[in-house]
Order: sequence, then C-alpha cells, then structure tokens
Amino acid sequence: MSKPGLVVLGSLAAIAGLIALLLWQTRTARPAAGSGQKPLLLFCAAGLKLPVEAVAREYEKTFGVQVQLQYGGSGTLLSNLRITDAGDLFLAADESYIKSARALGLLAETIPLARQRPVIAVARGNPKNIRTLDDLRRSDVRVAMANPEAASIGRTVRELLQQAGQWAALEKRVTVFKPTVNDVANDLKIGSVDAGIVWDATVRQFPELEAIAVPLFSTATETISIAVLKRSRQPEAALRFARYLGARDKGLKQFERFHYEPVEGDEWATAPEIVLFSGAMLRPGVEKTLREFEQREGCRITTVYNGCGILVAQMRAGQRPDAYFSCDTSFMNSVADLYLGPVNVVDNHLMIIVQKGNPKGIQTVQDLTKPGLRVGLPHHEKSAMGNIAWKMLGQMNLTDALGQNLTVESPTGDFLINQIRTGSLDAIIACRSNWTGVREYLDAIPIDHPLASMTQPYAVGRSTRYKQMMVRLQDTLTTAASRQRFEAEGFGWRYQKG
Repeated sequence: MSKPGLVVLGSLAAIAGLIALLLWQTRTARPAAGSGQKPLLLFCAAGLKLPVEAVAREYEKTFGVQVQLQYGGSGTLLSNLRITDAGDLFLAADESYIKSARALGLLAETIPLARQRPVIAVARGNPKNIRTLDDLRRSDVRVAMANPEAASIGRTVRELLQQAGQWAALEKRVTVFKPTVNDVANDLKIGSVDAGIVWDATVRQFPELEAIAVPLFSTATETISIAVLKRSRQPEAALRFARYLGARDKGLKQFERFHYEPVEGDEWATAPEIVLFSGAMLRPGVEKTLREFEQREGCRITTVYNGCGILVAQMRAGQRPDAYFSCDTSFMNSVADLYLGPVNVVDNHLMIIVQKGNPKGIQTVQDLTKPGLRVGLPHHEKSAMGNIAWKMLGQMNLTDALGQNLTVESPTGDFLINQIRTGSLDAIIACRSNWTGVREYLDAIPIDHPLASMTQPYAVGRSTRYKQMMVRLQDTLTTAASRQRFEAEGFGWRYQKG
C-alpha cells in the first residue's frame, strides 16, 4: 500500500478510536462496586498495558476504587485529551508527550515511573540474520513500525533517524505502520513481518521475540510518567493512585516484573508523614501552601520552624528531615552533603525596624550606636539573619560600638518584632518579611550594604523515603500562587525554572 494510503488509514483509525472512546466512556461511567469513590479514568499508552492493568486491579482490590483504562498510542491519547473533557490521569510512554500536554495546560502533578529504550525486534532465532539498521532496508525484509503520529516509539525513532539522516531511506522500506507498539510486536509474533522497532521492555514481554541492540538507540532512554489531569473532578483520588503506581514497593514492582527499568520511587504510605525543617522567617510565606499540599497529597507535614543555626545543629546531631527550606544559602551549604540540588526560591533583606514615626530619628546602621538606645539583634549563631547581620556590622566596624546598646539577641525575627511592639526596644535589625505584616504599627529603614541581602533555598533530603513527593513540594512552592503569597509577605522572587 502507498504511504498516502497508510496515512489515510491511520487518520481513520484515530477517528474510530475517538468514537470508541466516547462510547466507552458512556458505557463505563458507573460507580465502583462497594465504594463511594467514583471510578478513575486513566488514558494509558498501549505498550504499558501489562504492568498498569496489574496495578489497577490490585489497587481496586485493596481500596475498592475502580480504575478504568483507556489504551492507545501516546499521540492518539494526547489528541483525544485535547478535545474531550473527561479523564483523571494520563500515562505516556515518553516524556515528550508529557511536555506537550503540560504546554497545553492539561497537567497538574507528574510522577516518573520507569525507563525504556528502542530496539529492533525479530523472531527468536533471528531467521533473517538482521544485525543493523541497514538490514531493515534489504528487499527480503518486511518491516513494521508504529505510526510516528500516534505512538511514542514511532515518534522517538523518527526523530533519532532524522537527526542521523537515515529516516527517509528507512521510511520507504517500512511495510506497515501500526497504531501502537503492541501491534508491531504482535505482527512479529504471527510472522506477518520480519522485523520491527519497539521498546526493549516490549520485546521481553513476548517470548517468541528477541532484541537487536542498535548503537544509535543506546542513548535514547525515554522516561515513562503518569500525570494528573487538571480537569479531573477528583484530583486527590487521582494523585493517590498515581502515588501508588509510582511507589517502589507497590506499582513499580509490577513494572520491574514486566521488564521495565523502574525509577527510584517513593515508599508507599496511605498518608505519608513528612518532616520539613524551615527557617522561621519563611513561615508566613509557606504555611498556606503547605496546608494545601497536605490536602492534595493526603499527607501530613510536620514543619519545624526555628533559627537556621538551631536547625543546622539539630541536623549535625543526627536529625534528618525530608526537606529543608533554609533562611540563607550559607546554612544550606553547611549541610550540603545531606541534600540534593538546592533550588533558590525567594530572597529577603535586612532592615532597621523602629517605632512608628521613628521618634529616635534613626536613619542608618551607625545611628544604632547612639547612647541610650535599646537595640535588638538576631542571634549571631542561631539564625541566618544574625549570622549575616553580625558579619555586616563587622565589616562596618560597628560591632563593639553597637554592643553597648544591645539589649536582646533572638534566634527569630518574630520575637524581636514582639519586643519592639511592646516598647521594650527602640530599634531592631530584622528582615523585610518580619516587618511587612506589622508595617501599620512600625516603620522600617532599608540597609544599603551588600550583606543586607539573603537568599532562601529549598532542597530535598538524600535520606528521605519520599523524594518524588518532596520534589512535588518544591514544584508547589515555586508556583505562581506561591510566589504571590511570598511577595505579599515581603519576600523577593528568585526561582528560575531550569
């Protein structure tokens, strides 16, 4: 059949698939037996049927929640998602479709599951003695491939061969383009073709087939991911199943059983218990975001707020939180061996905070040395503010002069704010975020000095059992909604998406 004819057939197949999907949704939109939870609808790449179906049945048996599976090529499923308003989850065979769906605004959380690579598949024993891509262009070799417009493996291989300048020659020799990778494998199994290009995991699921490794494909490792759809009307339930599917002691066991290379998934827990160490200054900017994250993920976060000097001392003594949101990069750097790739999220600035109307006429840091002033400073060892403030005072040669007016040292800015509001102090050095919530009662004078600025990074703990969840917390802390909350509390925005 000519290539135009194949394209027409592919388009008709896609239309037929969409019609079938709509009819199927109408027939199967019924509650799960014995459960108040509505069924979850998962759009799943066809090549992943074996592990996903096994996990879905296991999940239904354990929790009484039905997971309805709609299979197709990743490209076909993505096209369906663009025109239908149904569904809770999307499982693609490679990251490119996840990126495309995200760019279209279709996705919320994403969880990686496993990896796979393209190979040439042949009948066991390799009767045609196929060894290289060049052999696929022989006149005696019938070749099947998945349609690049419909299936992940087809698009991946086409892109690789186009980059290598080999696609046009091979495309001419393809006998048939199939809708999914499983269709290619089945054609090989029954002998209607001699070779096909499929995923390495697919070959291992068919005992009648064997794989021929191709050097060009060796670096083309694709990540399989599941994503919660923004349109889901039950996002918490959808995310719970996605967590189960991506758990190393639950769903990922099935991926390994069916010869996929699983990622390092989280441990499974119905309601995970998370510990976050956070600099006290960050509390007003993160609290609401953390509560929303708990609700969405079905987890519980115990947040330990304190001066970062105290938090670092606790970590050095052996405590291992799941993540750390530091008051400054200097404190994060001091425990860098405990964390993975810190990400700068926000910044903060030191200010002189005084009584309303500034009755003592304080304009500069030097003015804090005036005789008789009662001054409060952040603690020089127990807080990031204090560490930086005292370094700044040292550079300005004010440490000794200011020391005679020093009335209070505190590991947190909140305590200093309370002291000045009650009239116990005349002036304090604290952060802009400490002042923002009380600016109707207190005035602030900016400090013009290079050390007056601090950056607050977030990092995932190396020892956490929930690395994927902690990455999702990072994603949540760096959303537009989180940015708005931080900025409302006086923080500056530093996060740059990598």
